[in-house]
Amino acid sequence: MRCIGFFLGLAALLCGCTLLPRPAVVPMRIVVDSAGCAKPPDTLLVVLPGAYSAPDEFIREGFVDAVRERRLALDVWLVDAHLAYYRNRSILERLRADVLEPARAKGYRRVWVLGISVGAFGAFGLAQSPGAELAGIVALGPYLGEPRVTTAVAASGGLRGWRAPDASADLGDDPDFAVWRWLQAYALEPAQRPPLLLGYGVDDRFAPTQALLAAALPPDKVFTAAGGHDWAAWAPLWRRALARLPFPADPSCRGRTIAPTP
Repeated sequence: MRCIGFFLGLAALLCGCTLLPRPAVVPMRIVVDSAGCAKPPDTLLVVLPGAYSAPDEFIREGFVDAVRERRLALDVWLVDAHLAYYRNRSILERLRADVLEPARAKGYRRVWVLGISVGAFGAFGLAQSPGAELAGIVALGPYLGEPRVTTAVAASGGLRGWRAPDASADLGDDPDFAVWRWLQAYALEPAQRPPLLLGYGVDDRFAPTQALLAAALPPDKVFTAAGGHDWAAWAPLWRRALARLPFPADPSCRGRTIAPTP
């Protein structure tokens, strides 16, 4: 199945990394921040971290506070979808079984995904899964694949001019083509894709590939900030993105963090 092979091409992101990933526990660990509204919200924000980040970092860096300050009727699930799930190729299976299916069972009608770095890559893969039907995606500092693919896109003048390999082509272990083929619809047929907001630091080491995606999106869907591939850029970008997202507000919402799943 192509979506399983989707996550094999992470060499550019992982090159030089010596840290050992945490164990890929089943089910995934999730930290829940409930909106605490008078009426339970029907909108969920699923947050997917970078390769070595943990859910509590989003709390430390003010991502949840930014939501609660706006009194948004929005529950937040901080998912510990770390590198080990990508390495053992179980990331899509776990996101479907541990996140999407429970979310639908709890009655959430709209599921948005915020992905940072490789978490954005994961969000794009999840959006391609049958039945995912995401309400939208926010990609901050996204990792978008290896140079052998992004160079081809750039040489074609961007996503509008790129001739993507046909979906039936034998790409072997070159799954980065799949993400760019999926992203190309934002340039050609955007109505076929969930809404996407893109933010990145101007000094991000992946900025050239992020700019390729940015060129395919409306200007009001793209945000840049000073900084690189780090929280100093992502935190202000998140606040700017929140101002554009169609999340409902409710003055009764106070927010409360619930203990993570084991």
